Amino acid sequence: MTPQLQQAIRLLQLSSLELSSEIQDALESNPMLEVTETDEPDVNASPDNTPIKEKASAAEDITAADTDKAMAQSEIPDELPVDTAWEDIYEPPSYQSLNSNGASGGSFNDREMDISSSDSENLHEHLTWQMSLTPFSDTDMQIAIAIIDAINEDGYFSTPISDIHESLVADLPELEHDEIEAVLRQIQNFDPTGVAARDLGDCLRIQLEQLETDSKWQQTALTLVTEHLDLLAGHDYNLLMRKMKLSEPELQEVVNLIRSLNPRPGSQISSQKAEYIVPDVYVRKVKGIWKVELNPDVAPKLNINSTYANLIRRADNSKDNNYLKDNLQEARWLIKSLQSRNETLLKVATCIVERQRGFLEHGEEAMKALVLHDVAETVEMHESTISRVTTRKYLHTPRGIFELKYFFSSHVSTASGGECSSTAIRALIKKLVAAEEVKKPLSDNKITSILAQQGINVARRTVAKYREAMSIPPSNERKRLM
Repeated sequence: MTPQLQQAIRLLQLSSLELSSEIQDALESNPMLEVTETDEPDVNASPDNTPIKEKASAAEDITAADTDKAMAQSEIPDELPVDTAWEDIYEPPSYQSLNSNGASGGSFNDREMDISSSDSENLHEHLTWQMSLTPFSDTDMQIAIAIIDAINEDGYFSTPISDIHESLVADLPELEHDEIEAVLRQIQNFDPTGVAARDLGDCLRIQLEQLETDSKWQQTALTLVTEHLDLLAGHDYNLLMRKMKLSEPELQEVVNLIRSLNPRPGSQISSQKAEYIVPDVYVRKVKGIWKVELNPDVAPKLNINSTYANLIRRADNSKDNNYLKDNLQEARWLIKSLQSRNETLLKVATCIVERQRGFLEHGEEAMKALVLHDVAETVEMHESTISRVTTRKYLHTPRGIFELKYFFSSHVSTASGGECSSTAIRALIKKLVAAEEVKKPLSDNKITSILAQQGINVARRTVAKYREAMSIPPSNERKRLM
């Protein structure tokens, strides 16, 4: 592959955030590039969503004019040989800058630096901080450190006390198991509430004991989680009511109180950074027509700096002149690659919107079956290109932001001989479960029968697979009192 093709493919695979970073690096390292301030997007879709026409951007016009003026009969080729890299022929651009007169000098040390947020505190750091504020003795401090190290991300202490004792007895020969138990109880009073519990029942008990409430069901809930948690997990409400001598409304109050607790207290303290999604394409309805356009903020419009382009002198092989030539050619390739990326992304997004108008109008239940081959045939590109352009690219719609790959799904045959997408079937299953009677939830067999009545022929195991993929528990676990 030529270096131009390699660059185009690499840019095509980048997400919006990675592309912004790539462009910023290019702007900092290549003096020939500058950002054109304009409100007009690079590429627009026609109102009827027809394929866009090939047209030269303003950046290319200026580039061509500058190049013709300053480098007539230039030695720089339009393309490099196949299977070569830019660095094989030209000197790689450095972080050297040029002053207004074109002379070399200065550096990019004063460039704007990204301010990255520091890593957020994790659970172990949070517990260690609280431990340092607790008046522990030296022995208790060693025990506390060992206990905190054994707490998992969910906040549970599942290590046997004997293992902690064995790890510390070499340094603390007189250590007793009771001392470890005492320190563990102190750590169980740390934030978040319920941390350092040995199991789910212990976690719920700790939270109920520390609950600041005057609820009359608090003691009843404590009895339930310590003595009858297995019945609650099995949704055996009739036996629970008999054993605890509660009416159905009373048991419902107790269960609601328990459900308000957090079974994974450690999840409240997370060190993971928030991931932000910047949509690459916007789709909106204008006068009854769905219009697709690129997000102009993702990739700013680049241009050639005419001042530096005019400094290039023909037949001058000085270091500064060669530096300008190399950067000019690389800038031209980058601008063309970005335009190619934008045009490809817009073509694919327009095709997807055209195929999935039903989803935009009516939601997931109207999603049509769509595979990469369908789009590839329409836009006359290879399936691998469609795969690249739809990975980590996001479409902003009135129904939310979706990855372009979301609109692709396999199909299931219907009774009428048509096709129904798997996404639509999942939406129907979710709708049926949401509307079911909580005391008698729908089984997978029943859902299969309901779908068959609607002309959608799917096997029970397929319904079970889709249900599990949506994290919907089976019918026996969905059973509720009311």
